[in-house]
Amino acid sequence: MSIQDERVREQLKELAARFLAMEGNKSSLMTVTNVEMSKDGKSASILFTVFPEEFEKTALEFAKRKRSEFKKFVKDHVSFGRIPSLDFRIDIGEKNRQRIDEISQNN
Repeated sequence: MSIQDERVREQLKELAARFLAMEGNKSSLMTVTNVEMSKDGKSASILFTVFPEEFEKTALEFAKRKRSEFKKFVKDHVSFGRIPSLDFRIDIGEKNRQRIDEISQNN
């Protein structure tokens, strides 16, 4: 990944965290954990976790409904050229890591 791609990824991560905090309804905590970019830079997936976990489905549906508003938010706050196609996903890897931590602490 080039320095430019890394900069775009970090900016998207920060903006996604700000956007979800502003737009969310505060019934759950949505934490942006990562941004995965395609090799050609044309698409990006915003990965996040939700607490409490039972609000995951609702939070994901909310985030997906807000994609076009998020893209406009990104356009208004960045200086890089082409904005990639944006999507939101639950970070399953982070959930697994947290579960392993939980199991290891209980032993």
